[in-house]
Amino acid sequence: MSVKLKNIFIETKPVIGMVHIGALPGSPLFDPTFDLVESARADLLALQKAGFDGVMFGNENDRPYEFNVDTASTATMAAIIGQLKSEITVPFGVNVLWDPMSSIALGVATGAAFVREIFTGSYASDMGPWTPDAGRAMRYRDRLGRPDMALLYNVCAEFADSLDQRSLPDRARSAVFSSIPDAILVSGQITGEAAPLSDLKAVKAVLPQTAVMANTGVKHETVADVLAIADGCIVGSSLKVDADTWNAIDPERALDFMDRVRAARK
Repeated sequence: MSVKLKNIFIETKPVIGMVHIGALPGSPLFDPTFDLVESARADLLALQKAGFDGVMFGNENDRPYEFNVDTASTATMAAIIGQLKSEITVPFGVNVLWDPMSSIALGVATGAAFVREIFTGSYASDMGPWTPDAGRAMRYRDRLGRPDMALLYNVCAEFADSLDQRSLPDRARSAVFSSIPDAILVSGQITGEAAPLSDLKAVKAVLPQTAVMANTGVKHETVADVLAIADGCIVGSSLKVDADTWNAIDPERALDFMDRVRAARK
């Protein structure tokens, strides 16, 4: 685990719970009658009560997704997190899908400890050609005075397929060498779908000194197997009512999940 992650998390295999903020102003699914702050607050408090090591705020509801997110979306996320800041008791991160620069800006504005994004690679995606720029994003972070903010690199983009013909382990190893992430994330094809355990094993095998985390689809019945390989995980859908990505966090499901995590980490 990187020095930054060790400074952020007490546990050596941290488990981060997602706070999926409701659709933001300007997005097609935005509902002006829906209380964005109270919804996020309920999810945040449920995750903290269950004992998650960290939380991450994301805009999963802003479909169709964009590469250049409207400033209003990022500003609204900052306002929501700002209203909740006094109630956050664990390390938190942010992710503005799928815009590295907006994610960095939001992280700096809110005092986030970490940012998750697609920072490297080239992809054919539902949103069109996808070519992020890790160098630009990291320099932006440092220019804004937050070199301490950890960057979690998702190296298998959801809703997309890599145009790079190298294997996933080779792409991950190369990203670590060329783009100095604080952690590598391994994902399934879409939100809520798991990456094969074989992918986690293969990436971890070539990156024994780098934190490798499962990013999607970790379930109650699989979390012990995942943590036997990975250096932590990020989880959202499995914690929701009926395990539906678009529902609120189910406090009982969240508690049960972390009970299983604690048993697996013994």
